[in-house]
Amino acid sequence: MPLLVTDYSWTQTDSMVYIHVPLKGAKPGKVDILSSDEYLKVHFPPFLFEAFLSEPVDDERSTAKIGNGVAVMSLPKRIHKLWQHLMINACDKEQQKEVRERALAKHRERLAAQSKAKADKQHAEKKYALETMMKIESETREKIQKIKDDERKKTTAELEEWQLKQKHQREEEDAQLQLPRQRNDRSKPTAVTVKQENGRKVKPEKLGSCEAKSKKKVVDLPSPRVPGNIQVSFTPRVFPTALRESRALEEEEWLKKQAEARRAVNADAEDLKDLKEEERNPDWLKEKGDKCFASGDYLGAVNAYNLAIRLNRQIPALYSNRAACHLKLRNLHKAIEDSSEALDLLTPPVSANAAARARAHVRRGTAFCQLQLYTEGLQDYQAALKIDPDKEELQADTQRIRDIIQGTAAAPETH
Repeated sequence: MPLLVTDYSWTQTDSMVYIHVPLKGAKPGKVDILSSDEYLKVHFPPFLFEAFLSEPVDDERSTAKIGNGVAVMSLPKRIHKLWQHLMINACDKEQQKEVRERALAKHRERLAAQSKAKADKQHAEKKYALETMMKIESETREKIQKIKDDERKKTTAELEEWQLKQKHQREEEDAQLQLPRQRNDRSKPTAVTVKQENGRKVKPEKLGSCEAKSKKKVVDLPSPRVPGNIQVSFTPRVFPTALRESRALEEEEWLKKQAEARRAVNADAEDLKDLKEEERNPDWLKEKGDKCFASGDYLGAVNAYNLAIRLNRQIPALYSNRAACHLKLRNLHKAIEDSSEALDLLTPPVSANAAARARAHVRRGTAFCQLQLYTEGLQDYQAALKIDPDKEELQADTQRIRDIIQGTAAAPETH
C-alpha cells in the first residue's frame, strides 16, 4: 500500500496552476508522472500523490520539472478563472475511480499512438532507403544497357562497312579478269564467209546467229590462278577478348601497373635485412600465407601477408587475402579497410582482374553485413553480381540481404 503525500502546496493565477510535491529524497529517475486534463499522479515508491482536479486543464501544454528535491507541475487552465479548490471532494470514491480510469485510458492511447508513429517513421525510412537503392540500381542498369546498345550499333556498322568493302573488291577483281578476254575478242579478225551446212549455203546473218547460240552454250572459264602462300600476321594479345571488344588502353595500363608492382620490392629496410632470401620474396610469402589460411592458421597467414605488404604495397591479392583472414578472426573493420585497399589497386577494371574485384567486393560486403550495415553490404554484393552475374550462390546471398532490408527475412545473429 503506497503512502499518500499530503504535504504538497499549490498556487494559481487566472491562467495557470502550480503544484509543488516534495520528493522526500527520491532520485529523479525513480519519479513517474502521469497527467490528463482532470487527473495528476506523481509516484515515487513508496510514496504516491494523486490530484483529482476540480477544473479541466490543457494537458498538451502541461509541463513538469524535477529539481532540488521537489517536482513542480505547471498546468495551464482551460477556462481563465480562479479556482475555489484544487481537487474534487475526496469522499466521492466512485467519481475518483472514473477519473482515474479515464486518465489511464488516455495515457495508454497516447503511448500506442507514439509507438505507431515511431513504427511508421521507421517503415517510411526503410522504404525510402530501399526505393533510393532500387532507383540507383535501375539507373546503373540503364547506363550499362545503353553502353551495350552503342557498342552493338558500332560493331554492326563496322561489319556492314567491311562487307560492302569486300563486295566492291570482288567486283573490281571480276572486272579485271574480264578485261583481257574482251581485248582478245576484239583482236580476232572478223570475215564474212559463206559456209555450207549439209550441202546448202548459209547466209552471213544466219551464220552469226548460229555462232551466237554456240557461244551461249560454251561457258567462259577464267584461267587458273597462280598458286602461292599468303603470310598473315596477327597482333599479339595478352587478353583473350577480340580487339574490337577490348579496352586496350585500360588493359595496357593494368599490365604496366602489375609489372611495376613486381619491381617495387622494399627489401632494404633495416629490420628486414636478417630475412632469408626467399623470405624477401612477396610471392613466396603470399604462398605461405595461403597455406596457413587453408590449414586454419589465420594469425600465421596475417603475419605472412603483413610482411609481404611491407616488402611490396602494390600487390592487391595481399590485401584481399588478408581481408579474408580478418573476416575469420572477426576483425571486421580491418577486413573492410583491406578490401577497399585491394579495390583501389585493382584499377583499371579489366577482364584480367574481374575475379579478384568480385572477391574483394564480396569480402567487404560480408564485413558490412556482419556489422549489420546491410545497405552498404548490398551495394558491394550488387557490384560483385555485375561482374559475375551467373554465379547462383552470389545471387542467393544478394537476394537474402534484400529480404533482410525489407524486413521479410530475419537478420543472422552476431557473436
